[in-house]
Amino acid sequence: MSADLEPPAGRAADRREPGTTAHAVPGPRTAAGRVRPLWVSVEGLNGVGKSEAIRAVAAELGPRCLPLSELTDQDGDTLPGQIIAALRSTQDAFLRTGHPIVETLAFLALKVREYERLVEGDMTGIEVILEDRGVDSTAIYQAVILATQHPGVQPRALAERILATMAPWRPAPDATVLLTCDRAVASTRFAARTGRALADRDLEVIEQAEALYRDFARAHPHRFTVLDVNGYSRHESAKALRASVEDLIQRRKAVHAS
Repeated sequence: MSADLEPPAGRAADRREPGTTAHAVPGPRTAAGRVRPLWVSVEGLNGVGKSEAIRAVAAELGPRCLPLSELTDQDGDTLPGQIIAALRSTQDAFLRTGHPIVETLAFLALKVREYERLVEGDMTGIEVILEDRGVDSTAIYQAVILATQHPGVQPRALAERILATMAPWRPAPDATVLLTCDRAVASTRFAARTGRALADRDLEVIEQAEALYRDFARAHPHRFTVLDVNGYSRHESAKALRASVEDLIQRRKAVHAS
């Protein structure tokens, strides 16, 4: 994989990073004798447009796709929703309450719970799980936040330790699609959605998370696909994501057939 992660010019299907995910998509994993769906997480900065793209793609794929909402979008009547509501008590853009280790463990627990509930259930007819923010987002954002309290510790090292801590109970997704766009554009959208201006320390988190996402994509080329959706309309972003997901599904089928 090239060390330069800047996508080449072009439209949706042409803007996937060369040398990333697709050729290494694993064959179907099984549970209790059943083939489990392909698990794809969609990552990116707040405001990049991933949630809208996921909803559009899930609607187009129909019952063969199971979309998973971002943790912060969980219904307040659910356990995850109640925990997120508690973390929102400080009104911080990134749910910082001053106890980053506790916050990290809470996010990890919710991600493990989500995984366990799904793998134990009946997913007959579901071909792909499309997750809005997976374990990578938990590792990346919490590593950035934790690093501010541990000078000298590299965020990348912290992120890898968070993933390693989770791995025995919540494995990494089969594939990860990282949506990228201009950071200032994403930040502006994020601020508009939350209805408040972002503080300098919020912008610092976003800047560091962007760098860490790109670093992760370089470090894990076997499962990362990077899609540059800068300047795309909502429809174009969804089209790019669907092309990537369909490609992953087909490649997994090819692995299974061989």
